Amino acid sequence: MIHHTMIVAFDHPIPASELDQYLKEFEELAQGFDPVESVTTRPHIRVPGDDHAPVAVASAVLQLRVRDLDALNATFTMPGAADLIRRWQSRHPYKAVWVNHEPLE
Repeated sequence: MIHHTMIVAFDHPIPASELDQYLKEFEELAQGFDPVESVTTRPHIRVPGDDHAPVAVASAVLQLRVRDLDALNATFTMPGAADLIRRWQSRHPYKAVWVNHEPLE
């Protein structure tokens, strides 16, 4: 099993309702794609220490669970993903970093 954990940081704060919509759309897209076994998203929980982050402060975390490396590679061709990214980037630019890893628990 492999987890694809993505950290998303919008360039500027966005309303919570819009962040919720982004996460909902991502979940719906990923849940409908066969190689994805599960998808979980959560907004970042802000704390005062965020003001001193050395690189960036995340807006949210998104995690896909897939069975193997072939399934992980397939997620990068997920139908509709490019449209979702393009649409949200045009409204609220963001950056993403990710790590592919075995379960942490």
